[in-house]
Formats: sequence, structure tokens, C-alpha cells
Amino acid sequence: MEKQLIISVGREYGSGGHEIAEKLANHYGIQLLDHNLLDEIAEKKNVKMDHLRTLDEKHKNPLSSRTVRGYSSSPEENMLYLQFDYLRDKADSGESFVIVGRCSETILKQYDCMVSIFILADRDKRTERIMRLYHLTESDAAKIREKDTSRRRYHNSFCVGKWG
Repeated sequence: MEKQLIISVGREYGSGGHEIAEKLANHYGIQLLDHNLLDEIAEKKNVKMDHLRTLDEKHKNPLSSRTVRGYSSSPEENMLYLQFDYLRDKADSGESFVIVGRCSETILKQYDCMVSIFILADRDKRTERIMRLYHLTESDAAKIREKDTSRRRYHNSFCVGKWG
């Protein structure tokens, strides 16, 4: 690929957004970044992966965190900034990639080569898909609202624009 291409994929839980991101990455022959970017951050920063995974895409607790002179006491917020720095470095390097979630449509919006898409689907179709993929009962799969609420809270606590 001659020109840089960055594709940011936001998605509702169960909508197939991750699968679409995989297909886009394969189609264009570029790297897919999702939770695997934590591996690269952990290696680069010499941090244990288990700890990073517990903080991934979690919103900060405003009651137990504070920011003083640009430094935050929130581990979730610090994790987010590690990911933001990683994504900016990747974009600045000229590499093409597909990124799933992680407020990427906001953090990378200044790059002319960035295309942002948001995948959604009807709730009943998402429930059917989650039941099939994860072998869940309908009542377990119906927890879509909780996942979407968590993603919305994460996104909206760190970004100016609203999720979705």
C-alpha cells in the first residue's frame, strides 16, 4: 500500500464490528490493532500484561482519582494515555492499520488518512449473534445493554464527542 490508511472501527457489542475490522485489515493487508496493542505496550514499557488487561477500556472513577499538574492518580486514565501515545506514534510512523475501539476516532482525527466507521445492529440480531458465538443462553446474551453502557461510559469519560 502506497499511501497511509488508518481505519478506526467503533462498534456496539455483538454487532460484528470486530469481525468487520478483521476483514478490512485482511483486505488491505494491514495490521489489526485491538487488545493485542496491549502486548506491544507491555513489552515496550516492561509492564505485566495481566495488570494492563484489567485496565483496558475501563472508565475512570471520578470519586477516587484526581489529576494534578497533568498527572493522574487513575490507573485507567494512565492506561488510556499509554494507548493514545502508542496510536499516535504508530500513525506518525506512517504505518497503515485498523484499530478497534479505544477512542481512536477521536485521538487520531487529525490524520487525513483516517477513516472512522461505527458498526451497529438491531438488538435482537446482536443477541442471536452473541448466543451463537459464545454459546450463551438468551438471558445471558441479553446483557448487551451492560456492555454498551460500559463502552459508552469509557468513551464519553475520555472524549469530547459522544460514543456512537
